Amino acid sequence: MDQYSSEEEDGSHKLTHQNDTPRSSFHVEEEEPQMRRRPKLAFNKGYLFALVLPLLIVLIYFSADIGSLFTSDISSFKFNTVSDRTRESQLQALHLLNQQQGSLLSLWNHTFVSSDNNITAVQFDDIKAALLTQITLNKHIQQTLLSPYKTGNTLQNDTAFDSNFAGHGFQSCSKVDQRFSERRTIEWRPKPNKFLFPICLSGQMSNHLICLEKHMFFAAVLNRALVIPSSRFDYQYNRILDIEHINDCIGKKTAVPFEEFLKMRKHHAHIDKFICYFSSPQPCYIDEEHLKKLKSLGISMGKLEAAWKNEDVKNPSRKTVRNVEEKFGYNDDVIAIGDVYFANVERDWVSQPGGPIAHKCKALIEPSKLILLTAERFIQTYLGSNFIALHFRRHGFLKFCNAKKPSCFYPIPQAADCITRMVEKASTPVIYLSTDAAESETGLLQSMIVLNGKIIPLVKRPHHNSAEKWDALLYRHGLEGDHQVEAMLDKTICAMASVFIGAPGSTFTEDILRLRKDWGTSSLCDEYLCQGEDPNFISGDE
Repeated sequence: MDQYSSEEEDGSHKLTHQNDTPRSSFHVEEEEPQMRRRPKLAFNKGYLFALVLPLLIVLIYFSADIGSLFTSDISSFKFNTVSDRTRESQLQALHLLNQQQGSLLSLWNHTFVSSDNNITAVQFDDIKAALLTQITLNKHIQQTLLSPYKTGNTLQNDTAFDSNFAGHGFQSCSKVDQRFSERRTIEWRPKPNKFLFPICLSGQMSNHLICLEKHMFFAAVLNRALVIPSSRFDYQYNRILDIEHINDCIGKKTAVPFEEFLKMRKHHAHIDKFICYFSSPQPCYIDEEHLKKLKSLGISMGKLEAAWKNEDVKNPSRKTVRNVEEKFGYNDDVIAIGDVYFANVERDWVSQPGGPIAHKCKALIEPSKLILLTAERFIQTYLGSNFIALHFRRHGFLKFCNAKKPSCFYPIPQAADCITRMVEKASTPVIYLSTDAAESETGLLQSMIVLNGKIIPLVKRPHHNSAEKWDALLYRHGLEGDHQVEAMLDKTICAMASVFIGAPGSTFTEDILRLRKDWGTSSLCDEYLCQGEDPNFISGDE
């Protein structure tokens, strides 16, 4: 079954229409923990057993023909079976040791080759997490060597190994402390009858949501209410977002639906100033077709004006709040500002958890209550509290990724290996799969995600079944089959996961990360798929 996922290519400079069929930067704010004394690991006899036994197996294997000790056919058959399994385990162990060597060398270079020869608290925390990964991999190597001879005692020693590390405070996938109390914020106090009309045209839904969030910041800086665009010009935001939630969080009327705005302007709205943030590749990043759509809504406007003569979407310059006030701080009642998706204005301030605007909620822009509740019901039905969410972008991503250096498109076996390592690190029993990949790819991926002989299930949202009630709310309110609703539902489920693995270069992933930061669900293990690795095979250009 093909799973819909709204996809956008970060950096796409083409204009798309709201009725186009949508296609489904990774930064996690980490706490800087106080330096604490390194715990001493208690000696465990299980360690000695686990370390010595593999050496004995290898020594005996290469120094003696044990098969000659067994005279009966049945005994020889048993030995040959164990011998074959031992050979296979040794080859697997050598492969894992080679991986571990490369990772340790990378960690060594990253840690000790620095410009100031200092290690910060955040770096120290990263080092601990990386070392724990290597310790876990070493345990996996031991288990691989011991697998032909696995016994109850060995399993007990494995349990002791796990509990030993848990007892010393190793929490590799704990939640990130976003330090919401330390946020830098601006009050949003719209002046009476002062409006900002946002223009968001680049990319698709996820791009538009990011653009809309930046427009909110502009509206707060300029003390204006934000007009939520009409579905006849942009997406149908009232089906996926809770507009009143924004006003409730601020405590005043800050977001106005277009229909309400039109009534306030007596059904003939005039844009007094239409200012282009970007002048290149075309003014306001708007084409003639969208200008006609605006006029068909009963909106009149003057000539488009450029705030800066040489501001290009391909190379946006850094701007400050003062720059915004100087270029857009007019006293006219209604101003429109061109697409700001690519705008680089106070990036650290805008991208902080919870956003740059003072409010009493976790997030200003979040899914509607119907989508939130449906996501919770799906999780309760299929996933439970502990699951990994994977955004596995594939459709149209091969060419897009291969244009990047390095590429971000991974062969299925390599992707499966990366995902399996995360499953082991996070100790999760199930993976939620948000993807646009074909069944041929997801089927192969599923068959290769195996840990300790157990396949880790990949769960996708199934087609509607009247016998299942988790999606009943969407059908009851006529939201079934809406691609944007389904895409937002996917985002919501991913945002609630214990750990999230994203697709590099996708704004769908970026919007999930924004929600995870705002909701406080970000994990120290959140990362891009195969983060830090290059694809082991890359095709040539056309």
